[in-house]
Amino acid sequence: MNKFRPLILAVTVVIAGLLAYGLWTRPSAESAEAEGFSAARAVKDIEVMSREHHSVAHPQERAQVREYLISRLEGLGADTISLYKYDSLVGPQNKHVVYTFDAVNILAEFSPLTPSQDQTYLLFVAHYDSRYSQPMPKDTVWSYGAADDGYGVSTILETVSQALKYRKDWKQGIKVLFTDAEEVGMMGMKAAWANDRDIFDNVGFMINIEARGPWGPALLFETCPGNEKVMDLYAEAAKYPFTYSLTTVVYNFMPNFTDFTIVKDELPGMNFSTIVDVNHYHTDLDNFSNISEQSIQHYGAQIVPVTKEYLTNEVYADRDYFKAENDTVNFTIPVLGLFNFSKGMYKVVNVIVFILFLLALAFEGVRGRLNASKVFKSSLTVLGLGVGMLVLGELVAYLSAVICGAKFKLFGVIYGVTFDNIAMIVSVVLMAAVCVLVYLRGRAAAVRKTSGSMRASAASNAVAKYAANKVYGTLALMFVLSAVLLFTLGENLMFFIPLALGTAALILYRLTSLKVWLLAAIALILLHALSFLYALAMALTIGALGAVAMIAFLDMMVLIPLCDLYLMYPKKK
Repeated sequence: MNKFRPLILAVTVVIAGLLAYGLWTRPSAESAEAEGFSAARAVKDIEVMSREHHSVAHPQERAQVREYLISRLEGLGADTISLYKYDSLVGPQNKHVVYTFDAVNILAEFSPLTPSQDQTYLLFVAHYDSRYSQPMPKDTVWSYGAADDGYGVSTILETVSQALKYRKDWKQGIKVLFTDAEEVGMMGMKAAWANDRDIFDNVGFMINIEARGPWGPALLFETCPGNEKVMDLYAEAAKYPFTYSLTTVVYNFMPNFTDFTIVKDELPGMNFSTIVDVNHYHTDLDNFSNISEQSIQHYGAQIVPVTKEYLTNEVYADRDYFKAENDTVNFTIPVLGLFNFSKGMYKVVNVIVFILFLLALAFEGVRGRLNASKVFKSSLTVLGLGVGMLVLGELVAYLSAVICGAKFKLFGVIYGVTFDNIAMIVSVVLMAAVCVLVYLRGRAAAVRKTSGSMRASAASNAVAKYAANKVYGTLALMFVLSAVLLFTLGENLMFFIPLALGTAALILYRLTSLKVWLLAAIALILLHALSFLYALAMALTIGALGAVAMIAFLDMMVLIPLCDLYLMYPKKK
């Protein structure tokens, strides 16, 4: 069995990488003949909407899109369709856009076949205008709005179509609001919220659908404050869930907005978006040829079952059902699915892991497998190198921006770096290779210090101690970082998950002598790290390379010694 361990480890790493990237963990696009939600049917709406630019600077083309959507809603059998017109809205200072313009929101209602005075409505929201002119390093471009927000509009139309199949079972109704002028400061939604609150009468829940890039998984990136019951609904109903509560924390620090921004403090709800390849976002590359049917299918896989649960369950007739004081901490690990904790429970889980780690650290020290000074030195070394990775990552981001003539932002989204994905992948791969080489050099030095007749046994002991000191040194640093972030932001998954998995694996390995625990931890840490870092990098572009490189480095400093311990042959007696 020992001789197969390198092969088993290699296969595990490859499979974990493929799963984390999304292979087998997201739905395949369904054909137009499918009975359920079909991305192939949804894209037909996108094809029509994205034929021409339809921003506030293109009133005629925007009107054509509006007429098309009205006809689609009529075809679905909407009970009522209302237009809300707003005159002389003031937009941003842009030489390609008229500063004042008109906007028209579209509202459609679908009530249960047997209406009730107590019923509420599920409000779907997406905007139908495309982005106005976007200055790029070498040109000014206009978006066709295929993803932003053709994805949102088409997903809603297909979801409503699916919901109508079981309309006889509805206890609640549907409202569809297609807003105008979202791209110029959410003017359509602002006007509706300020002037036409009747739109939101009896709305118990809202789903807003956006797109920040044309590819990748559909991410639930934001919920309302006090989201405990909202996340309970999502956790219970959604298929192929993909969410991190940390994204809401990050999003609140960024100068971004959606229609959901206007109402989220008053209406409970969810905000979805794709995030991969932001260089297509708000540019002429956001066109029909660059859309992803798999991404659209992933919207449907999450939203359709949530819709069915809401429409057919009487408990949601209470408009106050989703009101809650508490937020949740949640994250997704590919294959394992969604982990959703109340903040109180999450703190309890953290404290348990913290105690187990300290006990394991003390036990290993007492048994002579760890050297306290070497663990401490390892922690400081990893911290210093982690900060170095952060600085180097931002330096690469800066140089990339300079090369492409893009505007550099420290830890911010950088538009216009055409090779950002390649730069990030190459940077992280090179860093991983350097980590392995440095580790092996230190390992070899530890072996060279052994001598005598028991050289083989001594060398084995030296390697085991070297690996243990390194992994516990990194986990000790993650312990400190997890504790600090937990009690400041309430979010620490990037450090806590490797800490929890590494601690559990090392304890179980010592108790059972089974190396499968080490292999399991390696696989799960990779699943988490690759998925999370992929989402972080895609959402924040190369501007996040420093943070990505630092977190990836810390993960590597856990994974490499775990791999070493797994591959190590048992000591001969």
